[in-house]
Amino acid sequence: MEFLPRVKMADVARTAGVSVATVSKVVNGRYGVAQSTVDRVQEVIEQLGYSASLGAQSLRSHRTNVLGILVAEFEPFSTELLKGASAAVASTGYELLAYSGGGRGADVGWERRYLSRLSGTLIDGAVIVTPTVVETNHGVPVVAVDPHTGPSELPTVDSDNFAGAVLATNYLLSLGHRRIGFLGGRGDLESARLREAGFRQAMADAGVSVDDSSVRVGGYKTETAREPARQLLTQDPRPTAVFASNDLSAIAVLEVARSLDLRVPDDVSVIGFDNVPESALTSPPLTTINQPIQRLGAEALKLLVDLIDGVERSVHVRLPTELVERASSRAL
Repeated sequence: MEFLPRVKMADVARTAGVSVATVSKVVNGRYGVAQSTVDRVQEVIEQLGYSASLGAQSLRSHRTNVLGILVAEFEPFSTELLKGASAAVASTGYELLAYSGGGRGADVGWERRYLSRLSGTLIDGAVIVTPTVVETNHGVPVVAVDPHTGPSELPTVDSDNFAGAVLATNYLLSLGHRRIGFLGGRGDLESARLREAGFRQAMADAGVSVDDSSVRVGGYKTETAREPARQLLTQDPRPTAVFASNDLSAIAVLEVARSLDLRVPDDVSVIGFDNVPESALTSPPLTTINQPIQRLGAEALKLLVDLIDGVERSVHVRLPTELVERASSRAL
């Protein structure tokens, strides 16, 4: 398969019958070119599909008008968040570059490496999704979504994880459940710590003790949550309900329950957290806590643009959560 060569400014100049300097003036909106020549050059640019490289544009103007959204990997949460950012960028005059190492670099400090590759020449600022490190010199304006360590001096956007977990637990309690298992996220994530804290607070407020043997770490991924889900569902006595601290973990609970011939919600109720699109497609559809993921992306993008443009505003945004009742939970 042959690849067409990149169209260069010299190609535009040759086709339009003008100098490279004239094309450069037209591309950069400079004065001194007759309107008829501008029209001819722009017609050739459209015809050939010419576009200045971001690197060259950055060298000339120190701006690329491109914003980056950096993720460790593309999975349901980050994909939904990207949709929100993409919708929000449409009215800003900026373009959006989504960048990921495909999960290969998702260790502590991955965002530093990604930013060093992109900042200064390719992007004017970045939204970083669940960064591991927030106190670092980025070189460009940065907004963090759901950072591992929670709010800091870096501008942040997140959801009310604690209140959402209280809401999920109180919902199960209101259905009469008292033996409630909890499938948590990774201990290094602030969102996971807050969701477990909310679960424990709601149980304590209801006067129900938490059996620590019914608290397991699922790691926020379906593949890592299956075994701890199996441990929960094979306990004696078995929990009558499981609160999984994200939807991917809750989906693992549904899969394991099915493999054990347990009926959801007749034998065990299940509730998740996030409300990713997959949660409505499970069998049965998953009751969950909605955090507005697309809005997280939109708010982070708007905050980043305001930072670049020097707009005074709050640099810490927290969005509310809400219960989404579906068929995976029922009263005892």
